[in-house]
Amino acid sequence: MTPSPHQTESSRPATFRTAGRSVASRRAADRRDRVLRRAAFTPAAFFLAMILLPPLNHDVAAVLDFSRRWLAGERLYVDLVDVNPPLIFILNLLPAAMARWTSLTPAQAIVLCLLGVAALLWLMTEALRRGRAEGPVEAATLTACVPLLLLVAGSDFGQREVLMAMAAIPYCLLAARRIEGPAVERGPALSVAFVAALGFALKPHFLAVPALVEGLVLLRRGPARALRDPVPWLMLAVWLLYLASIPVFFPAYFREVVPLAWAVYPGIHGPGPWRVLLTDVMGAAELLLMVAVPLALRREAGAFGQALAMAALGAFLAAWVQHKGWTYHVLPISILACAALAVTAARRADHGLPAASARAAAPVLAAVAAFGILLYQVRGGETPWRQAAFHAETAGRLTEWLRREAFGGDVLVLSPDIFPVYPALTYAHARQTLHTMSIWPLQGAYRDCPAGAAPYREPHAMGRVEHALYQAVAEDFATHPPIAMMVARHANMPACGGRFDLLEYFASHPLFAETLEGYRPAGEIDGYRLFLRTW
Repeated sequence: MTPSPHQTESSRPATFRTAGRSVASRRAADRRDRVLRRAAFTPAAFFLAMILLPPLNHDVAAVLDFSRRWLAGERLYVDLVDVNPPLIFILNLLPAAMARWTSLTPAQAIVLCLLGVAALLWLMTEALRRGRAEGPVEAATLTACVPLLLLVAGSDFGQREVLMAMAAIPYCLLAARRIEGPAVERGPALSVAFVAALGFALKPHFLAVPALVEGLVLLRRGPARALRDPVPWLMLAVWLLYLASIPVFFPAYFREVVPLAWAVYPGIHGPGPWRVLLTDVMGAAELLLMVAVPLALRREAGAFGQALAMAALGAFLAAWVQHKGWTYHVLPISILACAALAVTAARRADHGLPAASARAAAPVLAAVAAFGILLYQVRGGETPWRQAAFHAETAGRLTEWLRREAFGGDVLVLSPDIFPVYPALTYAHARQTLHTMSIWPLQGAYRDCPAGAAPYREPHAMGRVEHALYQAVAEDFATHPPIAMMVARHANMPACGGRFDLLEYFASHPLFAETLEGYRPAGEIDGYRLFLRTW
Protein backbone atom coordinates (compact mmCIF):
# COMPACT_ATOMS: atom_id res chain seq x y z
CA MET A 1 0.00 0.00 0.00
CA THR A 2 1.24 3.47 -0.82
CA PRO A 3 1.32 5.64 2.30
CA SER A 4 -0.79 8.79 2.28
CA PRO A 5 1.12 12.04 2.08
CA HIS A 6 1.34 14.07 5.26
CA GLN A 7 1.44 17.81 5.58
CA THR A 8 4.30 19.33 7.50
CA GLU A 9 3.41 21.44 10.53
CA SER A 10 4.68 24.58 8.82
CA SER A 11 2.52 24.12 5.70
CA ARG A 12 -0.68 26.05 5.28
CA PRO A 13 -3.74 23.91 5.95
CA ALA A 14 -6.00 23.22 2.99
CA THR A 15 -9.09 25.41 2.81
CA PHE A 16 -12.27 25.32 0.79
CA ARG A 17 -10.87 28.21 -1.28
CA THR A 18 -7.60 26.43 -2.19
CA ALA A 19 -9.46 23.18 -2.84
CA GLY A 20 -11.85 25.07 -5.13
CA ARG A 21 -8.95 26.59 -6.97
CA SER A 22 -7.44 23.13 -7.45
CA VAL A 23 -10.69 21.76 -8.88
CA ALA A 24 -11.04 24.78 -11.18
CA SER A 25 -7.47 24.35 -12.33
CA ARG A 26 -8.08 20.69 -13.14
CA ARG A 27 -11.25 21.55 -15.03
CA ALA A 28 -9.41 24.20 -17.03
CA ALA A 29 -6.68 21.70 -17.86
CA ASP A 30 -9.30 19.15 -18.94
CA ARG A 31 -11.01 21.74 -21.16
CA ARG A 32 -7.65 22.64 -22.68
CA ASP A 33 -6.89 18.98 -23.41
CA ARG A 34 -10.31 18.48 -25.04
CA VAL A 35 -9.83 21.55 -27.25
CA LEU A 36 -6.36 20.39 -28.28
CA ARG A 37 -7.56 16.85 -29.03
CA ARG A 38 -10.32 18.24 -31.24
CA ALA A 39 -7.86 20.58 -32.90
CA ALA A 40 -5.62 17.62 -33.70
CA PHE A 41 -8.46 16.13 -35.76
CA THR A 42 -8.95 19.35 -37.76
CA PRO A 43 -6.45 18.38 -40.51
CA ALA A 44 -8.20 15.04 -41.04
CA ALA A 45 -11.58 16.80 -41.18
CA PHE A 46 -10.14 19.28 -43.68
CA PHE A 47 -8.99 16.54 -46.06
CA LEU A 48 -12.27 14.67 -45.64
CA ALA A 49 -14.11 17.81 -46.76
CA MET A 50 -11.79 18.13 -49.76
CA ILE A 51 -12.44 14.51 -50.75
CA LEU A 52 -16.19 15.14 -50.70
CA LEU A 53 -15.82 18.16 -52.99
CA PRO A 54 -15.31 17.85 -56.76
CA PRO A 55 -13.30 16.98 -58.71
CA LEU A 56 -13.01 13.24 -58.42
CA ASN A 57 -9.48 12.15 -59.26
CA HIS A 58 -9.13 11.67 -63.02
CA ASP A 59 -7.55 8.20 -62.94
CA VAL A 60 -10.06 7.01 -60.36
CA ALA A 61 -12.87 8.22 -62.63
CA ALA A 62 -11.30 6.61 -65.72
CA VAL A 63 -10.87 3.22 -64.04
CA LEU A 64 -14.44 3.38 -62.75
CA ASP A 65 -15.63 4.17 -66.29
CA PHE A 66 -13.91 1.04 -67.62
CA SER A 67 -15.48 -1.07 -64.86
CA ARG A 68 -18.91 0.37 -65.66
CA ARG A 69 -18.44 -0.46 -69.34
CA TRP A 70 -17.21 -3.94 -68.41
CA LEU A 71 -20.29 -4.46 -66.25
CA ALA A 72 -22.44 -3.30 -69.18
CA GLY A 73 -21.06 -6.03 -71.43
CA GLU A 74 -17.80 -4.84 -72.98
CA ARG A 75 -14.85 -7.21 -72.61
CA LEU A 76 -11.89 -6.21 -70.47
CA TYR A 77 -8.60 -6.25 -72.44
CA VAL A 78 -10.50 -6.97 -75.68
CA ASP A 79 -12.95 -4.08 -76.05
CA LEU A 80 -11.36 -2.12 -73.18
CA VAL A 81 -7.59 -1.88 -73.49
CA ASP A 82 -5.47 -0.63 -70.59
CA VAL A 83 -2.08 -1.44 -69.09
CA ASN A 84 -3.36 -1.86 -65.53
CA PRO A 85 -3.63 -5.44 -64.21
CA PRO A 86 -7.23 -6.56 -63.65
CA LEU A 87 -7.46 -6.27 -59.86
CA ILE A 88 -8.29 -2.55 -59.80
CA PHE A 89 -11.07 -3.07 -62.37
CA ILE A 90 -12.44 -6.02 -60.37
CA LEU A 91 -12.54 -3.94 -57.19
CA ASN A 92 -14.29 -1.11 -59.06
CA LEU A 93 -17.13 -3.43 -60.04
CA LEU A 94 -18.70 -2.75 -56.62
CA PRO A 95 -19.11 1.03 -57.09
CA ALA A 96 -20.00 0.41 -60.75
CA ALA A 97 -22.83 -1.88 -59.64
CA MET A 98 -23.94 0.59 -56.98
CA ALA A 99 -24.12 3.35 -59.59
CA ARG A 100 -26.05 1.10 -61.98
CA TRP A 101 -28.61 -0.38 -59.60
CA THR A 102 -29.08 2.33 -56.96
CA SER A 103 -29.83 6.05 -57.02
CA LEU A 104 -26.17 6.90 -56.36
CA THR A 105 -24.23 8.67 -59.08
CA PRO A 106 -20.95 7.05 -60.20
CA ALA A 107 -18.94 9.71 -58.36
CA GLN A 108 -20.95 9.24 -55.16
CA ALA A 109 -20.61 5.47 -55.35
CA ILE A 110 -16.83 5.45 -55.75
CA VAL A 111 -16.26 8.06 -53.02
CA LEU A 112 -18.50 6.12 -50.64
CA CYS A 113 -16.58 2.90 -51.34
CA LEU A 114 -13.20 4.59 -50.93
CA LEU A 115 -14.22 6.14 -47.63
CA GLY A 116 -15.41 2.69 -46.57
CA VAL A 117 -11.93 1.33 -47.34
CA ALA A 118 -10.37 4.14 -45.28
CA ALA A 119 -12.73 3.38 -42.38
CA LEU A 120 -11.90 -0.34 -42.56
CA LEU A 121 -8.16 0.35 -42.48
CA TRP A 122 -8.61 2.77 -39.56
CA LEU A 123 -10.58 0.14 -37.62
CA MET A 124 -7.88 -2.44 -38.34
CA THR A 125 -5.20 -0.07 -37.09
CA GLU A 126 -7.17 0.70 -33.93
CA ALA A 127 -7.68 -3.02 -33.30
CA LEU A 128 -3.93 -3.62 -33.61
CA ARG A 129 -3.24 -0.81 -31.12
CA ARG A 130 -5.21 -2.55 -28.38
CA GLY A 131 -2.89 -4.22 -25.92
CA ARG A 132 0.17 -2.48 -27.37
CA ALA A 133 2.38 -0.45 -25.05
CA GLU A 134 2.13 3.22 -26.06
CA GLY A 135 3.32 6.28 -24.21
CA PRO A 136 0.90 9.19 -23.88
CA VAL A 137 2.49 11.20 -26.70
CA GLU A 138 2.61 8.24 -29.08
CA ALA A 139 -0.99 7.31 -28.26
CA ALA A 140 -2.25 10.85 -28.85
CA THR A 141 -0.21 11.20 -32.04
CA LEU A 142 -1.45 7.93 -33.53
CA THR A 143 -5.04 8.77 -32.61
CA ALA A 144 -4.80 12.08 -34.47
CA CYS A 145 -2.52 11.13 -37.34
CA VAL A 146 -3.76 7.72 -38.50
CA PRO A 147 -7.10 9.04 -39.86
CA LEU A 148 -5.23 12.02 -41.31
CA LEU A 149 -2.74 9.81 -43.14
CA LEU A 150 -5.59 7.74 -44.57
CA LEU A 151 -7.22 10.89 -46.01
CA VAL A 152 -4.24 13.15 -46.70
CA ALA A 153 -4.13 12.27 -50.42
CA GLY A 154 -6.93 14.76 -51.02
CA SER A 155 -7.19 15.23 -54.80
CA ASP A 156 -5.41 11.91 -55.39
CA PHE A 157 -7.64 9.94 -53.01
CA GLY A 158 -8.41 6.57 -54.56
CA GLN A 159 -5.34 6.32 -56.76
CA ARG A 160 -3.79 2.85 -56.74
CA GLU A 161 -0.60 4.20 -55.13
CA VAL A 162 -2.64 5.85 -52.40
CA LEU A 163 -4.64 2.69 -51.72
CA MET A 164 -1.36 0.81 -51.38
CA ALA A 165 0.02 3.35 -48.90
CA MET A 166 -3.20 3.28 -46.89
CA ALA A 167 -3.09 -0.53 -46.67
CA ALA A 168 0.56 -0.35 -45.64
CA ILE A 169 -0.24 1.50 -42.38
CA PRO A 170 -2.02 -1.35 -40.52
CA TYR A 171 0.33 -3.81 -42.21
CA CYS A 172 3.36 -2.00 -40.74
CA LEU A 173 1.73 -1.96 -37.31
CA LEU A 174 1.11 -5.70 -37.65
CA ALA A 175 4.79 -6.13 -38.55
CA ALA A 176 5.70 -4.21 -35.39
CA ARG A 177 3.49 -6.47 -33.28
CA ARG A 178 5.08 -9.51 -34.90
CA ILE A 179 8.52 -8.17 -33.91
CA GLU A 180 7.92 -6.68 -30.46
CA GLY A 181 4.67 -8.28 -29.37
CA PRO A 182 2.27 -8.79 -27.86
CA ALA A 183 1.15 -11.41 -30.33
CA VAL A 184 -1.94 -10.70 -32.43
CA GLU A 185 -4.73 -13.26 -32.68
CA ARG A 186 -4.64 -15.23 -35.91
CA GLY A 187 -7.96 -13.91 -37.28
CA PRO A 188 -7.19 -10.17 -37.09
CA ALA A 189 -3.59 -10.74 -38.21
CA LEU A 190 -4.60 -12.68 -41.32
CA SER A 191 -7.36 -10.17 -42.12
CA VAL A 192 -4.84 -7.31 -42.13
CA ALA A 193 -2.42 -9.41 -44.17
CA PHE A 194 -5.10 -10.25 -46.75
CA VAL A 195 -6.16 -6.62 -47.23
CA ALA A 196 -2.51 -5.54 -47.44
CA ALA A 197 -1.80 -8.25 -50.01
CA LEU A 198 -4.59 -6.88 -52.20
CA GLY A 199 -3.20 -3.36 -51.87
CA PHE A 200 0.30 -4.46 -52.84
CA ALA A 201 -1.06 -6.51 -55.77
CA LEU A 202 -2.54 -3.46 -57.50
CA LYS A 203 0.75 -2.89 -59.34
CA PRO A 204 3.69 -5.31 -59.47
CA HIS A 205 6.30 -2.78 -58.35
CA PHE A 206 4.34 -2.19 -55.12
CA LEU A 207 5.79 -5.52 -53.95
CA ALA A 208 8.96 -3.61 -53.03
CA VAL A 209 7.12 -2.41 -49.91
CA PRO A 210 6.32 -5.82 -48.33
CA ALA A 211 9.69 -7.17 -49.48
CA LEU A 212 11.53 -4.57 -47.37
CA VAL A 213 9.13 -4.78 -44.42
CA GLU A 214 9.33 -8.58 -44.33
CA GLY A 215 13.11 -8.26 -44.56
CA LEU A 216 12.98 -6.14 -41.39
CA VAL A 217 10.78 -8.75 -39.66
CA LEU A 218 13.20 -11.49 -40.70
CA LEU A 219 16.16 -9.50 -39.39
CA ARG A 220 14.55 -8.61 -36.07
CA ARG A 221 12.87 -11.94 -35.31
CA GLY A 222 15.38 -14.33 -36.84
CA PRO A 223 14.69 -16.84 -39.61
CA ALA A 224 13.29 -19.59 -37.40
CA ARG A 225 10.45 -17.49 -35.94
CA ALA A 226 9.84 -15.37 -39.03
CA LEU A 227 9.44 -18.32 -41.38
CA ARG A 228 6.89 -19.97 -39.07
CA ASP A 229 4.72 -16.86 -39.23
CA PRO A 230 1.61 -17.39 -41.43
CA VAL A 231 1.36 -13.71 -42.45
CA PRO A 232 3.92 -13.64 -45.29
CA TRP A 233 2.81 -17.04 -46.55
CA LEU A 234 -0.82 -15.90 -46.78
CA MET A 235 0.25 -12.80 -48.70
CA LEU A 236 2.39 -14.88 -51.04
CA ALA A 237 -0.53 -17.26 -51.62
CA VAL A 238 -2.82 -14.33 -52.51
CA TRP A 239 -0.30 -13.00 -55.03
CA LEU A 240 0.33 -16.39 -56.64
CA LEU A 241 -3.38 -17.18 -56.94
CA TYR A 242 -4.02 -13.75 -58.44
CA LEU A 243 -1.16 -14.17 -60.91
CA ALA A 244 -2.35 -17.64 -61.90
CA SER A 245 -5.92 -16.42 -62.40
CA ILE A 246 -5.03 -13.72 -64.93
CA PRO A 247 -4.29 -16.00 -67.92
CA VAL A 248 -7.35 -18.08 -67.04
CA PHE A 249 -9.90 -15.27 -66.83
CA PHE A 250 -8.13 -12.55 -68.84
CA PRO A 251 -6.02 -14.36 -71.46
CA ALA A 252 -5.69 -11.24 -73.62
CA TYR A 253 -3.83 -9.39 -70.88
CA PHE A 254 -0.55 -11.30 -71.11
CA ARG A 255 -1.02 -12.17 -74.78
CA GLU A 256 -1.87 -8.70 -76.14
CA VAL A 257 -1.79 -5.93 -73.57
CA VAL A 258 1.51 -6.59 -71.80
CA PRO A 259 3.55 -6.70 -75.06
CA LEU A 260 1.76 -3.54 -76.21
CA ALA A 261 2.41 -1.76 -72.92
CA TRP A 262 6.05 -2.86 -72.85
CA ALA A 263 6.61 -1.59 -76.38
CA VAL A 264 4.64 1.65 -76.17
CA TYR A 265 3.74 2.94 -72.72
CA PRO A 266 7.03 3.56 -70.86
CA GLY A 267 8.39 6.01 -73.42
CA ILE A 268 5.42 8.34 -73.82
CA HIS A 269 5.40 10.09 -70.45
CA GLY A 270 7.86 11.29 -67.88
CA PRO A 271 11.43 12.60 -67.70
CA GLY A 272 13.13 9.20 -67.43
CA PRO A 273 14.69 7.19 -64.57
CA TRP A 274 17.48 9.64 -63.68
CA ARG A 275 15.97 13.04 -64.39
CA VAL A 276 12.89 12.11 -62.37
CA LEU A 277 15.04 12.15 -59.22
CA LEU A 278 15.58 15.89 -59.75
CA THR A 279 11.96 16.88 -60.28
CA ASP A 280 10.39 19.11 -57.64
CA VAL A 281 7.83 16.58 -56.40
CA MET A 282 10.25 13.66 -56.25
CA GLY A 283 13.03 15.82 -54.83
CA ALA A 284 10.88 17.01 -51.92
CA ALA A 285 9.99 13.40 -51.09
CA GLU A 286 13.65 12.41 -51.23
CA LEU A 287 14.55 15.13 -48.71
CA LEU A 288 11.76 13.92 -46.43
CA LEU A 289 13.13 10.38 -46.70
CA MET A 290 16.63 11.57 -45.83
CA VAL A 291 15.28 13.01 -42.58
CA ALA A 292 12.73 10.36 -41.65
CA VAL A 293 14.49 7.09 -42.45
CA PRO A 294 17.74 7.55 -40.45
CA LEU A 295 15.75 8.67 -37.41
CA ALA A 296 13.15 5.90 -37.71
CA LEU A 297 15.68 3.11 -38.18
CA ARG A 298 17.31 3.79 -34.82
CA ARG A 299 16.59 1.04 -32.30
CA GLU A 300 14.84 3.37 -29.85
CA ALA A 301 12.37 4.40 -32.58
CA GLY A 302 10.61 1.07 -32.16
CA ALA A 303 9.49 -1.53 -34.65
CA PHE A 304 6.50 0.46 -35.93
CA GLY A 305 8.65 3.41 -36.94
CA GLN A 306 11.19 1.06 -38.50
CA ALA A 307 8.52 -0.79 -40.49
CA LEU A 308 7.09 2.51 -41.74
CA ALA A 309 10.58 3.65 -42.77
CA MET A 310 11.15 0.46 -44.74
CA ALA A 311 7.73 0.85 -46.35
CA ALA A 312 8.63 4.43 -47.32
CA LEU A 313 11.83 3.18 -48.96
CA GLY A 314 9.79 0.56 -50.84
CA ALA A 315 7.39 3.28 -51.96
CA PHE A 316 10.37 5.27 -53.24
CA LEU A 317 11.52 2.29 -55.32
CA ALA A 318 7.99 1.83 -56.68
CA ALA A 319 7.83 5.51 -57.68
CA TRP A 320 11.32 5.52 -59.18
CA VAL A 321 10.72 2.49 -61.40
CA GLN A 322 7.78 4.34 -63.00
CA HIS A 323 10.16 7.28 -63.71
CA LYS A 324 7.38 9.84 -64.16
CA GLY A 325 7.39 11.76 -60.89
CA TRP A 326 3.66 12.39 -60.88
CA THR A 327 2.14 13.55 -57.60
CA TYR A 328 0.27 10.33 -56.91
CA HIS A 329 3.37 8.22 -57.63
CA VAL A 330 5.22 10.15 -54.92
CA LEU A 331 2.38 10.38 -52.39
CA PRO A 332 3.06 6.97 -50.77
CA ILE A 333 6.59 8.15 -49.96
CA SER A 334 5.21 11.24 -48.25
CA ILE A 335 2.45 9.37 -46.41
CA LEU A 336 4.69 6.62 -45.05
CA ALA A 337 7.70 8.86 -44.33
CA CYS A 338 5.49 11.34 -42.45
CA ALA A 339 4.03 8.43 -40.50
CA ALA A 340 7.50 7.14 -39.63
CA LEU A 341 8.64 10.60 -38.57
CA ALA A 342 5.54 11.20 -36.43
CA VAL A 343 5.84 7.84 -34.65
CA THR A 344 9.58 8.28 -34.07
CA ALA A 345 9.23 11.83 -32.72
CA ALA A 346 6.38 10.79 -30.43
CA ARG A 347 8.37 7.90 -28.94
CA ARG A 348 11.36 10.15 -28.37
CA ALA A 349 9.12 12.61 -26.54
CA ASP A 350 7.71 9.82 -24.37
CA HIS A 351 11.22 8.60 -23.50
CA GLY A 352 12.71 12.06 -22.99
CA LEU A 353 10.00 13.72 -20.90
CA PRO A 354 8.97 12.92 -17.32
CA ALA A 355 5.72 10.97 -17.21
CA ALA A 356 3.63 13.89 -15.97
CA SER A 357 5.12 16.26 -18.54
CA ALA A 358 4.53 13.73 -21.34
CA ARG A 359 0.87 13.40 -20.36
CA ALA A 360 0.45 17.16 -20.27
CA ALA A 361 2.27 17.71 -23.57
CA ALA A 362 0.64 14.84 -25.48
CA PRO A 363 -2.38 16.76 -26.89
CA VAL A 364 -0.16 19.67 -27.96
CA LEU A 365 2.43 17.48 -29.63
CA ALA A 366 -0.25 15.42 -31.40
CA ALA A 367 -1.78 18.60 -32.80
CA VAL A 368 1.66 19.83 -33.88
CA ALA A 369 2.28 16.53 -35.72
CA ALA A 370 -1.11 16.63 -37.45
CA PHE A 371 -0.78 20.25 -38.55
CA GLY A 372 2.79 19.61 -39.66
CA ILE A 373 1.59 16.84 -41.98
CA LEU A 374 -1.19 19.10 -43.26
CA LEU A 375 1.19 21.96 -44.04
CA TYR A 376 3.67 19.66 -45.77
CA GLN A 377 0.96 18.20 -47.99
CA VAL A 378 -0.79 21.49 -48.79
CA ARG A 379 2.52 23.14 -49.66
CA GLY A 380 3.45 20.57 -52.28
CA GLY A 381 0.10 19.05 -53.26
CA GLU A 382 -2.93 19.95 -55.35
CA THR A 383 -5.36 20.12 -52.41
CA PRO A 384 -7.24 22.43 -51.82
CA TRP A 385 -6.28 24.42 -54.90
CA ARG A 386 -7.81 22.03 -57.43
CA GLN A 387 -11.10 21.91 -55.54
CA ALA A 388 -11.24 25.70 -55.27
CA ALA A 389 -10.64 26.22 -58.99
CA PHE A 390 -12.60 23.26 -60.41
CA HIS A 391 -15.68 25.05 -61.76
CA ALA A 392 -13.65 27.81 -63.42
CA GLU A 393 -11.02 25.51 -64.94
CA THR A 394 -11.14 23.22 -67.97
CA ALA A 395 -12.54 20.14 -66.21
CA GLY A 396 -15.40 22.09 -64.66
CA ARG A 397 -16.27 23.86 -67.91
CA LEU A 398 -16.20 20.60 -69.88
CA THR A 399 -18.42 19.04 -67.21
CA GLU A 400 -20.95 21.84 -67.61
CA TRP A 401 -20.96 21.51 -71.42
CA LEU A 402 -21.30 17.72 -71.35
CA ARG A 403 -24.12 17.87 -68.82
CA ARG A 404 -25.96 20.32 -71.02
CA GLU A 405 -25.35 18.71 -74.42
CA ALA A 406 -24.62 15.01 -73.87
CA PHE A 407 -25.89 13.99 -70.43
CA GLY A 408 -26.01 10.21 -70.19
CA GLY A 409 -24.99 9.76 -73.83
CA ASP A 410 -22.08 8.36 -75.80
CA VAL A 411 -19.14 10.69 -76.40
CA LEU A 412 -16.00 10.16 -78.48
CA VAL A 413 -13.02 11.90 -76.92
CA LEU A 414 -9.75 12.05 -78.85
CA SER A 415 -7.15 13.33 -76.40
CA PRO A 416 -3.72 12.36 -75.08
CA ASP A 417 -4.78 13.27 -71.53
CA ILE A 418 -6.91 11.56 -68.91
CA PHE A 419 -7.50 14.87 -67.11
CA PRO A 420 -9.66 16.91 -67.75
CA VAL A 421 -11.61 14.41 -69.87
CA TYR A 422 -12.14 12.52 -66.64
CA PRO A 423 -13.89 13.30 -64.36
CA ALA A 424 -15.93 15.51 -66.74
CA LEU A 425 -17.40 12.43 -68.43
CA THR A 426 -18.15 10.87 -65.04
CA TYR A 427 -20.04 13.89 -63.74
CA ALA A 428 -22.07 14.00 -66.99
CA HIS A 429 -22.86 10.25 -66.76
CA ALA A 430 -21.47 10.08 -70.30
CA ARG A 431 -19.81 7.04 -71.87
CA GLN A 432 -16.50 7.32 -73.69
CA THR A 433 -16.62 5.22 -76.88
CA LEU A 434 -12.84 4.96 -77.36
CA HIS A 435 -11.40 1.52 -76.56
CA THR A 436 -8.59 3.09 -74.51
CA MET A 437 -8.69 5.80 -71.86
CA SER A 438 -6.74 8.13 -74.16
CA ILE A 439 -4.85 7.94 -77.46
CA TRP A 440 -1.72 6.60 -75.71
CA PRO A 441 -1.13 3.78 -78.28
CA LEU A 442 -1.00 6.44 -80.99
CA GLN A 443 1.48 8.48 -78.96
CA GLY A 444 3.70 5.42 -78.75
CA ALA A 445 3.46 4.87 -82.49
CA TYR A 446 4.61 8.44 -83.19
CA ARG A 447 7.65 8.70 -80.97
CA ASP A 448 9.40 9.15 -84.33
CA CYS A 449 7.52 11.51 -86.62
CA PRO A 450 7.47 10.95 -90.42
CA ALA A 451 8.92 13.72 -92.54
CA GLY A 452 6.68 15.81 -94.75
CA ALA A 453 4.01 18.46 -94.47
CA ALA A 454 1.45 16.05 -92.96
CA PRO A 455 3.11 13.97 -90.25
CA TYR A 456 0.83 10.97 -90.71
CA ARG A 457 1.61 7.53 -92.06
CA GLU A 458 -0.43 6.08 -94.87
CA PRO A 459 -2.50 3.07 -93.78
CA HIS A 460 -0.22 0.63 -95.60
CA ALA A 461 2.80 2.03 -93.69
CA MET A 462 1.20 1.86 -90.25
CA GLY A 463 2.30 -0.66 -87.66
CA ARG A 464 -0.14 -3.19 -86.27
CA VAL A 465 -1.01 -1.18 -83.15
CA GLU A 466 -1.51 2.11 -84.99
CA HIS A 467 -3.59 0.55 -87.76
CA ALA A 468 -5.80 -1.29 -85.26
CA LEU A 469 -6.56 1.95 -83.39
CA TYR A 470 -7.05 3.93 -86.62
CA GLN A 471 -9.47 1.34 -87.99
CA ALA A 472 -11.37 0.77 -84.74
CA VAL A 473 -11.99 4.48 -84.10
CA ALA A 474 -13.31 5.01 -87.63
CA GLU A 475 -15.51 1.90 -87.65
CA ASP A 476 -16.99 2.58 -84.21
CA PHE A 477 -17.62 6.22 -85.12
CA ALA A 478 -19.44 5.20 -88.29
CA THR A 479 -21.37 2.27 -86.79
CA HIS A 480 -22.48 3.96 -83.55
CA PRO A 481 -22.18 7.74 -83.98
CA PRO A 482 -21.98 9.34 -80.52
CA ILE A 483 -24.04 12.33 -79.44
CA ALA A 484 -20.95 14.49 -79.10
CA MET A 485 -17.25 14.50 -79.85
CA MET A 486 -14.35 16.30 -78.17
CA VAL A 487 -10.97 16.56 -79.89
CA ALA A 488 -7.88 18.01 -78.22
CA ARG A 489 -5.73 20.34 -80.30
CA HIS A 490 -2.65 19.25 -78.37
CA ALA A 491 -1.69 15.71 -79.39
CA ASN A 492 1.34 15.54 -77.05
CA MET A 493 3.64 14.04 -79.66
CA PRO A 494 6.92 15.91 -79.16
CA ALA A 495 8.60 14.45 -82.25
CA CYS A 496 5.92 16.04 -84.46
CA GLY A 497 5.98 19.42 -82.76
CA GLY A 498 2.57 21.04 -83.11
CA ARG A 499 1.89 19.58 -86.55
CA PHE A 500 -0.07 16.51 -85.50
CA ASP A 501 -3.82 17.22 -85.70
CA LEU A 502 -5.91 14.39 -84.26
CA LEU A 503 -9.06 15.37 -86.15
CA GLU A 504 -7.21 15.61 -89.45
CA TYR A 505 -5.49 12.28 -88.79
CA PHE A 506 -8.68 10.29 -88.19
CA ALA A 507 -10.60 12.18 -90.90
CA SER A 508 -8.17 10.69 -93.41
CA HIS A 509 -10.15 7.46 -92.98
CA PRO A 510 -13.12 7.47 -95.39
CA LEU A 511 -15.58 6.07 -92.83
CA PHE A 512 -14.63 8.68 -90.24
CA ALA A 513 -14.73 11.52 -92.79
CA GLU A 514 -18.17 10.52 -94.05
CA THR A 515 -19.63 10.29 -90.54
CA LEU A 516 -18.02 13.58 -89.53
CA GLU A 517 -20.24 15.36 -92.07
CA GLY A 518 -23.14 14.71 -89.72
CA TYR A 519 -21.56 16.80 -86.95
CA ARG A 520 -21.41 20.54 -86.44
CA PRO A 521 -18.81 22.54 -84.51
CA ALA A 522 -20.17 23.56 -81.10
CA GLY A 523 -17.32 25.71 -79.83
CA GLU A 524 -14.03 25.17 -78.06
CA ILE A 525 -13.01 25.00 -74.40
CA ASP A 526 -9.33 25.44 -73.58
CA GLY A 527 -8.05 23.58 -76.63
CA TYR A 528 -10.85 21.00 -76.78
CA ARG A 529 -12.84 21.30 -80.01
CA LEU A 530 -16.47 20.39 -79.44
CA PHE A 531 -18.83 18.79 -81.96
CA LEU A 532 -22.49 17.79 -81.79
CA ARG A 533 -24.40 15.35 -83.94
CA THR A 534 -26.89 17.15 -86.17
CA TRP A 535 -29.54 14.44 -86.27
